[in-house]
Amino acid sequence: MELSKRLSSVVSLVREGALVADVGTDHGYVPIYLAQTGVSRHIIAMDVNPGPLMRASEHIGEHGLGDMIETRLSDGLKGLKEGEADTMIAAGMGGGLVIRILRESPEIVRGIQEFILQPQSEIHKVRDYLNRSGFRLTEERMTEEDGKFYPVMKWIHGEEPAYSGPELYYGRRLLADRDLVLYRFLVKEEGRMDAIYQGLKDQPGEAVRFRCEEIERELGRIRQTLDMY
Repeated sequence: MELSKRLSSVVSLVREGALVADVGTDHGYVPIYLAQTGVSRHIIAMDVNPGPLMRASEHIGEHGLGDMIETRLSDGLKGLKEGEADTMIAAGMGGGLVIRILRESPEIVRGIQEFILQPQSEIHKVRDYLNRSGFRLTEERMTEEDGKFYPVMKWIHGEEPAYSGPELYYGRRLLADRDLVLYRFLVKEEGRMDAIYQGLKDQPGEAVRFRCEEIERELGRIRQTLDMY
Protein backbone atom coordinates (compact mmCIF):
# COMPACT_ATOMS: atom_id res chain seq x y z
CA MET A 1 0.00 0.00 0.00
CA GLU A 2 1.27 3.46 -0.90
CA LEU A 3 0.73 6.03 1.81
CA SER A 4 0.36 9.80 1.59
CA LYS A 5 3.41 11.84 2.55
CA ARG A 6 1.66 12.76 5.79
CA LEU A 7 1.15 9.15 6.86
CA SER A 8 4.54 8.08 5.50
CA SER A 9 6.15 10.47 7.96
CA VAL A 10 4.21 8.77 10.77
CA VAL A 11 5.20 5.20 9.92
CA SER A 12 8.83 6.24 9.43
CA LEU A 13 9.07 6.69 13.21
CA VAL A 14 7.80 3.21 14.10
CA ARG A 15 10.51 0.96 15.50
CA GLU A 16 10.91 -2.41 13.77
CA GLY A 17 9.16 -5.16 15.72
CA ALA A 18 6.91 -2.74 17.62
CA LEU A 19 3.54 -3.80 19.02
CA VAL A 20 1.38 -0.92 17.83
CA ALA A 21 -1.93 0.57 18.95
CA ASP A 22 -3.17 2.89 16.21
CA VAL A 23 -5.67 5.16 17.95
CA GLY A 24 -8.21 6.74 15.59
CA THR A 25 -7.23 4.36 12.81
CA ASP A 26 -9.89 5.64 10.36
CA HIS A 27 -9.48 3.53 7.18
CA GLY A 28 -6.70 1.40 8.65
CA TYR A 29 -4.05 2.49 6.17
CA VAL A 30 -1.26 2.81 8.74
CA PRO A 31 -1.78 -0.68 10.25
CA ILE A 32 -2.00 -2.23 6.78
CA TYR A 33 1.28 -0.61 5.74
CA LEU A 34 3.05 -1.67 8.95
CA ALA A 35 1.86 -5.26 8.51
CA GLN A 36 2.65 -5.44 4.78
CA THR A 37 6.19 -4.15 5.25
CA GLY A 38 6.86 -6.30 8.30
CA VAL A 39 7.73 -3.30 10.45
CA SER A 40 5.27 -4.33 13.15
CA ARG A 41 4.47 -7.89 14.20
CA HIS A 42 1.05 -7.06 15.62
CA ILE A 43 -1.18 -3.99 15.35
CA ILE A 44 -4.41 -3.10 17.15
CA ALA A 45 -6.42 -0.69 14.98
CA MET A 46 -8.71 1.31 17.25
CA ASP A 47 -11.46 3.83 16.62
CA VAL A 48 -14.32 5.29 18.64
CA ASN A 49 -16.66 5.30 15.64
CA PRO A 50 -18.12 2.02 14.30
CA GLY A 51 -18.29 3.27 10.69
CA PRO A 52 -14.58 3.97 10.18
CA LEU A 53 -13.67 0.82 12.11
CA MET A 54 -15.86 -1.26 9.80
CA ARG A 55 -14.17 0.26 6.75
CA ALA A 56 -10.77 -0.43 8.30
CA SER A 57 -11.77 -4.04 8.93
CA GLU A 58 -12.88 -4.41 5.31
CA HIS A 59 -9.60 -2.99 4.01
CA ILE A 60 -7.61 -5.28 6.31
CA GLY A 61 -9.57 -8.29 5.06
CA GLU A 62 -9.04 -7.28 1.43
CA HIS A 63 -5.28 -7.37 2.04
CA GLY A 64 -5.43 -10.71 3.89
CA LEU A 65 -3.94 -9.25 7.07
CA GLY A 66 -6.53 -10.27 9.63
CA ASP A 67 -4.00 -12.43 11.49
CA MET A 68 -1.67 -9.47 12.07
CA ILE A 69 -4.15 -6.64 12.60
CA GLU A 70 -6.93 -6.64 15.17
CA THR A 71 -9.69 -4.02 15.01
CA ARG A 72 -11.19 -2.80 18.24
CA LEU A 73 -13.93 -0.27 19.06
CA SER A 74 -12.40 2.01 21.68
CA ASP A 75 -12.61 5.55 23.01
CA GLY A 76 -8.94 6.44 22.94
CA LEU A 77 -6.88 3.88 24.87
CA LYS A 78 -9.74 2.68 27.04
CA GLY A 79 -10.17 -0.53 25.05
CA LEU A 80 -6.47 -1.44 25.31
CA LYS A 81 -5.18 -3.83 27.99
CA GLU A 82 -1.86 -3.42 29.77
CA GLY A 83 1.00 -5.02 27.87
CA GLU A 84 -0.82 -5.28 24.53
CA ALA A 85 1.17 -2.48 22.87
CA ASP A 86 4.52 -0.80 23.33
CA THR A 87 3.91 1.92 20.73
CA MET A 88 0.97 4.29 20.38
CA ILE A 89 0.14 6.15 17.17
CA ALA A 90 -2.31 9.06 17.14
CA ALA A 91 -2.39 10.86 13.80
CA GLY A 92 -4.95 13.15 12.27
CA MET A 93 -6.86 14.23 15.39
CA GLY A 94 -6.94 17.51 17.27
CA GLY A 95 -4.37 18.31 19.91
CA GLY A 96 -6.97 18.62 22.65
CA LEU A 97 -8.18 15.10 21.92
CA VAL A 98 -4.63 13.73 22.01
CA ILE A 99 -4.16 15.24 25.47
CA ARG A 100 -7.50 13.87 26.68
CA ILE A 101 -6.66 10.37 25.48
CA LEU A 102 -3.34 10.41 27.33
CA ARG A 103 -4.86 11.86 30.50
CA GLU A 104 -7.75 9.42 30.69
CA SER A 105 -5.70 6.19 30.57
CA PRO A 106 -2.69 6.74 32.85
CA GLU A 107 -2.18 3.06 33.65
CA ILE A 108 -2.05 2.13 29.94
CA VAL A 109 0.17 5.11 29.12
CA ARG A 110 2.69 4.00 31.75
CA GLY A 111 3.10 0.67 29.94
CA ILE A 112 3.61 2.17 26.47
CA GLN A 113 7.20 2.94 25.55
CA GLU A 114 6.87 5.19 22.49
CA PHE A 115 4.25 7.74 21.45
CA ILE A 116 4.11 8.79 17.79
CA LEU A 117 1.85 11.81 17.53
CA GLN A 118 0.70 13.99 14.65
CA PRO A 119 -1.86 16.46 16.05
CA GLN A 120 -3.76 18.51 13.49
CA SER A 121 -4.31 21.49 15.81
CA GLU A 122 -3.06 22.99 19.10
CA ILE A 123 0.27 21.24 18.75
CA HIS A 124 1.86 23.74 21.14
CA LYS A 125 -0.54 22.54 23.85
CA VAL A 126 0.42 18.92 23.18
CA ARG A 127 4.13 19.73 23.46
CA ASP A 128 3.52 21.68 26.67
CA TYR A 129 1.46 18.88 28.21
CA LEU A 130 4.03 16.20 27.38
CA ASN A 131 6.96 18.32 28.50
CA ARG A 132 5.27 18.97 31.85
CA SER A 133 4.05 15.38 32.32
CA GLY A 134 7.25 13.35 32.28
CA PHE A 135 7.83 12.77 28.58
CA ARG A 136 10.91 13.40 26.46
CA LEU A 137 11.05 14.13 22.73
CA THR A 138 13.32 11.83 20.72
CA GLU A 139 12.41 12.58 17.08
CA GLU A 140 10.52 15.31 15.23
CA ARG A 141 9.86 15.89 11.53
CA MET A 142 7.70 18.10 9.36
CA THR A 143 6.19 17.14 6.01
CA GLU A 144 4.56 19.32 3.36
CA GLU A 145 1.79 17.85 1.24
CA ASP A 146 -0.61 19.70 -1.07
CA GLY A 147 0.34 23.02 0.49
CA LYS A 148 -0.29 21.85 4.07
CA PHE A 149 2.30 21.21 6.76
CA TYR A 150 2.31 18.26 9.15
CA PRO A 151 4.67 17.95 12.13
CA VAL A 152 5.10 14.46 13.61
CA MET A 153 6.82 13.67 16.91
CA LYS A 154 8.05 10.66 18.85
CA TRP A 155 8.05 10.86 22.65
CA ILE A 156 9.18 8.46 25.37
CA HIS A 157 8.99 8.55 29.15
CA GLY A 158 11.64 10.81 30.64
CA GLU A 159 12.49 14.37 31.54
CA GLU A 160 13.89 17.30 29.58
CA PRO A 161 14.17 21.08 30.12
CA ALA A 162 11.12 23.30 29.80
CA TYR A 163 10.27 24.51 26.31
CA SER A 164 10.63 28.11 25.14
CA GLY A 165 7.75 29.83 23.35
CA PRO A 166 9.10 29.19 19.82
CA GLU A 167 9.89 25.58 20.74
CA LEU A 168 6.30 25.00 21.89
CA TYR A 169 4.84 26.37 18.67
CA TYR A 170 7.39 25.17 16.13
CA GLY A 171 9.27 22.25 17.65
CA ARG A 172 12.48 21.91 19.63
CA ARG A 173 14.14 19.42 17.28
CA LEU A 174 12.92 21.17 14.14
CA LEU A 175 14.42 24.43 15.32
CA ALA A 176 17.67 22.82 16.44
CA ASP A 177 18.00 21.20 13.01
CA ARG A 178 17.03 24.43 11.20
CA ASP A 179 14.51 22.28 9.36
CA LEU A 180 13.86 23.61 5.84
CA VAL A 181 10.23 22.45 5.73
CA LEU A 182 9.60 24.36 8.95
CA TYR A 183 11.27 27.39 7.35
CA ARG A 184 8.87 27.23 4.39
CA PHE A 185 5.96 26.93 6.82
CA LEU A 186 7.11 30.00 8.76
CA VAL A 187 7.51 32.10 5.63
CA LYS A 188 4.06 31.08 4.42
CA GLU A 189 2.50 31.78 7.83
CA GLU A 190 4.17 35.19 8.02
CA GLY A 191 2.67 36.18 4.67
CA ARG A 192 -0.76 34.80 5.56
CA MET A 193 -0.93 36.49 8.96
CA ASP A 194 0.40 39.79 7.62
CA ALA A 195 -2.28 39.81 4.90
CA ILE A 196 -4.96 39.29 7.54
CA TYR A 197 -3.48 42.07 9.67
CA GLN A 198 -3.36 44.53 6.79
CA GLY A 199 -7.01 43.82 6.02
CA LEU A 200 -8.10 44.40 9.62
CA LYS A 201 -5.89 47.12 11.08
CA ASP A 202 -7.91 50.14 9.89
CA GLN A 203 -11.31 48.71 10.77
CA PRO A 204 -13.12 49.99 13.90
CA GLY A 205 -14.34 47.94 16.84
CA GLU A 206 -13.04 46.37 20.02
CA ALA A 207 -13.14 42.82 18.61
CA VAL A 208 -11.04 43.90 15.63
CA ARG A 209 -8.52 45.62 17.89
CA PHE A 210 -8.23 42.49 20.04
CA ARG A 211 -7.72 40.30 16.96
CA CYS A 212 -5.05 42.64 15.60
CA GLU A 213 -3.18 42.42 18.89
CA GLU A 214 -3.30 38.63 18.66
CA ILE A 215 -1.94 38.72 15.13
CA GLU A 216 0.84 41.12 16.13
CA ARG A 217 1.94 38.68 18.85
CA GLU A 218 1.82 35.78 16.41
CA LEU A 219 3.80 37.69 13.79
CA GLY A 220 6.36 38.62 16.42
CA ARG A 221 6.80 34.97 17.35
CA ILE A 222 7.12 33.92 13.70
CA ARG A 223 9.68 36.63 12.94
CA GLN A 224 11.66 35.85 16.07
CA THR A 225 11.81 32.24 14.94
CA LEU A 226 12.78 33.13 11.38
CA ASP A 227 15.68 35.15 12.80
CA MET A 228 17.05 31.88 14.18
CA TYR A 229 17.69 30.72 10.61
